[in-house]
Amino acid sequence: MSRPVARKAPAKAAILKGAEAILTMDGESADAPFGVELHGADILIRGGVIEAVGQGLYADDADLIRVQGCVVTPGLVNTHHHLFQTLTRAVPAAQDALLFGWLQTLYPIWARMQPEDFYISAAVGLAELACSGCTTSSDHLYLFPNGARLDDTISAARDIGLRLHATRGAMSIGESAGGLPPDALVEGEAAILEDSIRVIDAFHDPAPGAMTRVGVAPCSPFSVSRELMRDAALLARDKGVMLHTHLAENDEDIAYSLEKFGCRPGQYAEDLGWTGADVWHAHCVKLDGGEIDLFARSGTGVAHCPCSNCRLGSGIAPVRAMRDAGVKVGLGVDGSASNDGGALMAEARMAMLLQRVSRGADAMAAREALWMATRGGAEVLGRDDIGRVAPGLRADLAVWDVSTVETAGSWDPAALALAGPREVRHLFVEGRQVIRDGWLSTLDAGRLAQDQARALARLRG
Repeated sequence: MSRPVARKAPAKAAILKGAEAILTMDGESADAPFGVELHGADILIRGGVIEAVGQGLYADDADLIRVQGCVVTPGLVNTHHHLFQTLTRAVPAAQDALLFGWLQTLYPIWARMQPEDFYISAAVGLAELACSGCTTSSDHLYLFPNGARLDDTISAARDIGLRLHATRGAMSIGESAGGLPPDALVEGEAAILEDSIRVIDAFHDPAPGAMTRVGVAPCSPFSVSRELMRDAALLARDKGVMLHTHLAENDEDIAYSLEKFGCRPGQYAEDLGWTGADVWHAHCVKLDGGEIDLFARSGTGVAHCPCSNCRLGSGIAPVRAMRDAGVKVGLGVDGSASNDGGALMAEARMAMLLQRVSRGADAMAAREALWMATRGGAEVLGRDDIGRVAPGLRADLAVWDVSTVETAGSWDPAALALAGPREVRHLFVEGRQVIRDGWLSTLDAGRLAQDQARALARLRG
């Protein structure tokens, strides 16, 4: 299923006309801490870029797209996903397990997956993200059974039309060596580094507006060696790409680090070169105050995955403390097998609600949750070309219809995390329309569903 990846031709110019509100996530002030909000305004996009934002815009060569009764936001940015897991939602034996038991239940199923399953699973997961307003997603693929390659996921992203930060994950310590994964799913460390170089050289695009970037991402401290963690950091910095892994996800994770390494996860990460502006860690539910300060000082980012954390009983991440300390925090849906869904706006709502549960009703505003889902995610992924609605940035835009039953009675349609629609009316990525009137316009969604059904039947045996 792997196909060559190439840039698509720029989309036609278009004007989004008469939005009820445009939440720019740009131009913060005391009166607008999460950016300027415009009402009744237009957005002109041309050549994949936002050319102008304001009242009364017009261009002879631009398609007119009327967005009255809609709120326009930057496209949402998903900072952590395992797209291959979309084929293993709600597996009965894993439904009520904690993290380690959940993994041990699913490893044998994932070991049966074929390369075409990785493409199908990624395409379905990315289509789901697109419907929920997401224009950019990271992906953490850390197992490669039966000839699967990261190329399969990258091909799926190209076909759906979303930006992808594909990370080459890895597991190198199997059960026989004291690790968690079965030996059949681990790889030799030399082969891991060699293939990381291959995918970076083949697919990574460091330019502004890049549709594909590649990162290096050993799975977790309990599935790779210290040496691989250190070598991965050295390789990533030599190649100028970012680093990603799981860290401090739950109490078991902390106990493992203390027993095996004699230190907490934050110290382990710092010792091996895994802090800095080019690093982001998933979950971080159990970071303590010292680790939060370390991440703030070093510019290390966090992918907060609230629904997955709830599903696995991992706990409530200290997001309020992280944000107040200056840690970069974005949102992630995590794998569909630990979330059983992949809608990023649902993560924004859950992030807001969990901070309120733990800290009080004023702990997080709806607009702050949306900021994390857009500009916050862009910052975590090291992107300054997306995450805001402003001239010169890429034309990644989500259009939310706030005139429907879902938002009826709302006095503040811009408070999307409180009373917003679950899916977008339109979605633009690099100026190209990926969702049109609520329907995927880049792939046949019906055929994709049929492909998924066949793949699922194979896996269930």
